[in-house]
Amino acid sequence: QLQLVESGGGLVQLGGSLRLSCGASRGSLDNNAIAWFRQVPGKEREGISCINSSGRRTDYADSVKGRFTISRDNAKNTVYLHLNSLRPEDTATYYCATIGHSSCSTMRPSQYIYWGQGTQVTVSS
Repeated sequence: QLQLVESGGGLVQLGGSLRLSCGASRGSLDNNAIAWFRQVPGKEREGISCINSSGRRTDYADSVKGRFTISRDNAKNTVYLHLNSLRPEDTATYYCATIGHSSCSTMRPSQYIYWGQGTQVTVSS
């Protein structure tokens, strides 16, 4: 059973950047597509990006396209989410999750099996 761990969140100013990391405290990410989600209190969890197991295919929600970049380093068992040009509306708890197979067939949260505990990103204006 995979155990995912996010890190890299923090407080950043408008227009700033962060790099989030998603690793596994148990198990390997190699054969798994990994997606990033975010959630603010009172709102539904939003799928924002996904990368397939090889790293050759990536998907983005319109809300982050052109500003966020997902990547992975399978040698380090880590998936990254680079957040650039941050806005106050990007403030949320960010989660990584895996759907349990190699492709990004969906970014619907209900389809994802293993989740990390989340890391908070706060963008100040």
